[in-house]
Amino acid sequence: MKFKYLLIVTFITLNIYSQGIDEILGPVEYIYDSTKEYDLKAYVFSPKESNLVSSYPAIVIFHGGGWNIGEPSWAFGIAEKYAKKGMIAIAAQYRLSDQKTTTPLDAMEDARNIIIWMKKESEKLKIDKNRIAAYGWSAGAHLAACTAIFHSSSSDKSYSSIPNALLLVSPALSITKDEWFIKLLGNKYKPIDYSPAENINSKMPPSIIVIGEDDTVTPVYESKLYHNNMLENGNESYLFIYEGVGHLFTPSDQPDNEYPNPDRNIQKKAYDELDNFLRKHEYIKQ
Repeated sequence: MKFKYLLIVTFITLNIYSQGIDEILGPVEYIYDSTKEYDLKAYVFSPKESNLVSSYPAIVIFHGGGWNIGEPSWAFGIAEKYAKKGMIAIAAQYRLSDQKTTTPLDAMEDARNIIIWMKKESEKLKIDKNRIAAYGWSAGAHLAACTAIFHSSSSDKSYSSIPNALLLVSPALSITKDEWFIKLLGNKYKPIDYSPAENINSKMPPSIIVIGEDDTVTPVYESKLYHNNMLENGNESYLFIYEGVGHLFTPSDQPDNEYPNPDRNIQKKAYDELDNFLRKHEYIKQ
């Protein structure tokens, strides 16, 4: 994954097609886990009338950035959108790889742990723990998919990290040949052991993928492999490929491994498909 991004803000402040609830609460900051170096934070957005309802479907959002850059605020626009659609929406912080001591494996563990935390704290957060969706773009989509495939090392086995649905945007799903991921991983581990597409099982949650046909960062063959393996294992999977655009829906005549510049019409079509998927599974109504 060849990242030159200093900022990937296409998905940050997205004033994207918010409808429904006029007012929301948040972000409310929680610490969902602590390590020696970090207090890892969850930023929670809720419908304003959440004090009147016992529970809501939820969505946790993992930002992109090549596993080594980014921050939860990049996902605030998406979180606001889904809170306005009647969900508890959480922008997740996770540990970023530093090519020294922290690797994508730490981020994978953080992604699993925040879903476990959401389930543990479901009553306080007013989350329906049987309707938790994981959403990610680019490297964040890799983390989202990993929550459903690879087991947590947590000693508490009372809760599963597996979400109930996966929404994957321009996703990194087969990282066996991803030189950047391999570099971040170091020489101790085999990348295939952490590659979602090659480790699909028959108990996966429903998934949707939206991706540009000419993506040079997370090539479309990765999404096709994941999708085909999902179907072959009897899982529910949807794949939408958009012509004329690359990574994060950047037009194909522009570099897609730099600052993203999405084609807004195609981006809207992709986001509409994500909403249709959530509507089909009764996460949102409008």
